[in-house]
Amino acid sequence: MSMAIKRQRNIFDPLSGDTFKLSRSKLELFVRCPRCFYLDRRLGISQPSIPAFTLNTAVDVLLKKEFDHCRREGEPHPIMRKFGIEMVPFRHPSLDEWRDNRKGIQYLHPKTSFLVFGAIDDLWVDTEGRLSVVDYKSTSIDAEVSLDGPWKDAYKRQVEVYQWLFAQNGFDVSSTAYFVYVNADKARERFDGRLEFSTRILPYDGDFSWVDEALTEAHICLMRESLPLAHPDCEWCQYRRATKEVE
Repeated sequence: MSMAIKRQRNIFDPLSGDTFKLSRSKLELFVRCPRCFYLDRRLGISQPSIPAFTLNTAVDVLLKKEFDHCRREGEPHPIMRKFGIEMVPFRHPSLDEWRDNRKGIQYLHPKTSFLVFGAIDDLWVDTEGRLSVVDYKSTSIDAEVSLDGPWKDAYKRQVEVYQWLFAQNGFDVSSTAYFVYVNADKARERFDGRLEFSTRILPYDGDFSWVDEALTEAHICLMRESLPLAHPDCEWCQYRRATKEVE
């Protein structure tokens, strides 16, 4: 059975002037490679999908259940106490919507008519009512988890977009975001049907001043009538060039 390569929906039309939904992940795609972004949002040719990381999703679901219990009680999670974070999980009637990948927290960017949206993991609030964006991450490495490394810059941009979205919606947002990072232990002698995790909370001082300009540049990119240049480090574009040469 053949599969259509070109998508027919969610394609930017430069002549329409209508509101265009743009997810946080698609803005990240633009930052990584304008050419891939244009192929996807303007021409309907997406990068091949990969299977969902269902084990990571299971960890996210369980973490949300733990923090939601503390949210209902109005108490900090024990891991927050352990790391000296004087906050509690934030209660809000729209939290489930903000966590929904199809909706998320949204803002209509007036310069571009992009309806920008992104789905969060969690929000914490301090005694003065200031919110901190929280993102859950899971891995299994021998080293101590950290936010170091070029490929983790995407994690930082992720929470910065969330900070920007909440600020645009009128919330008092702290520049400090938190990553709840769980690391599965591979050193145990036996599996016995369970994994054991160590958990750390990593603070990150975000700066979302880049977001507005990035959205403007992404709009300019989609208004073009020709393909933009590829990012020199884009593996997808390198692959396409290599296969074209061979073929």
